[in-house]
Amino acid sequence: MNLSPRDLLARMFAAAVDAARPEQCIPRFLPEPPAGRTLVIGAGKASAAMAQVLERHWPGPLDGLVVTRYGYAVPCERIEIVEAAHPVPDAAGREAAGRMLERVRGLTADDLVICLISGGGSALLPLPGEGVTLEDKQAINRALLKSGATISEMNCVRRHLSAIKGGRLAAACHPARVVNLLISDVPGDRPMDIASGPTVADPSSCADALDIVRRYAIELPAGARALLESGAGETLKPGDARLAGVVTHLVATPQMALEAAAGVARAAGVTPLILGDSIEGEARDVGKVMAAIALQVKRHAQPLAAPCVLLSGGETTVTVRGTGRGGRNVEFLLALAVALDGAPGVFAVAGDTDGVDGLEEIAGAFVTPDTLARAWALGIRPLGRLDDNDGHGFFEALGDALVTGPTLTNVNDFRALLVS
Repeated sequence: MNLSPRDLLARMFAAAVDAARPEQCIPRFLPEPPAGRTLVIGAGKASAAMAQVLERHWPGPLDGLVVTRYGYAVPCERIEIVEAAHPVPDAAGREAAGRMLERVRGLTADDLVICLISGGGSALLPLPGEGVTLEDKQAINRALLKSGATISEMNCVRRHLSAIKGGRLAAACHPARVVNLLISDVPGDRPMDIASGPTVADPSSCADALDIVRRYAIELPAGARALLESGAGETLKPGDARLAGVVTHLVATPQMALEAAAGVARAAGVTPLILGDSIEGEARDVGKVMAAIALQVKRHAQPLAAPCVLLSGGETTVTVRGTGRGGRNVEFLLALAVALDGAPGVFAVAGDTDGVDGLEEIAGAFVTPDTLARAWALGIRPLGRLDDNDGHGFFEALGDALVTGPTLTNVNDFRALLVS
């Protein structure tokens, strides 16, 4: 290996992100222009960058409205870009969602709607259902984020408390043709879970949402509970005639990103093994399991011999019990480092491909064989930091944070364990 372990891991992370950038994945999925007008709508951390690429490659007139996270806007000439809050929604997102719903009303069968959706869209389109306030949605969102619920479970609840998600936005577009271009950030790549599926059918129910709320002991405001218990929050189901003209393309997925990283590893003479693109569970538990696999490679050359890299994607969860600065990826890495206990020749990187892990403008971090030793030398107790959910504080103190800035895409978390 000509590259240092850290440099190789950094290159693999960069390749994973680059594979999902809109300029790489949008143009080949563009539909033919319609006889009528072309309207562009969308939401997510990558949606503004997607809109910019679409404008550059679209042969005719178009206009539209797209909502992205604060700091993620890019210049567009014909498509209006609005910034709003993520992961907890705000009034800017609510206003933009309401305007978007109004803009698609009154279209004809000759018109085309191109919907650009990526991760983060759930928070960026917070149009509450009947009897639910923005403050209700904010409180429920915060509770879900801390509960340990999976992204699929969180989005099920969000869909049924919304006036725009769960296929409702596509229904408002009817009878226009709708082409969805989706960048997936969810395990399993299910369109209904990407930004809570504003333009696709949803087979889940209000009863399912209530079960999730009970499972995680989420306190629901009276209006939200009434919406779910009455069934008035029901989403559009498969087979709904208003969705007959909807076509959906997954233009970038976690698997594509992992395959790009695997190519970098092979070029460096390192054998890649993709363990899965949709791994879920508590981040600290996944860290322990990944450490065990890496140690099996070191000790027994199973499931393959070193030098190799173990790649995985998906979205873990963190049940917040401490008061530290944390995120899924740094929680995973801190638990991994503790479980490895300084094993020689094992290095790791983990990061969110959107550049933001948790609430921090930090993508993730690196682990090296001397991570624990360097922490102890600084008087830092790794287990104490893990108990406090303080992964960002831990890795920043060591100078091992991975900071990319906004990547303008999002195919979920990327994890790589290099065993040399």
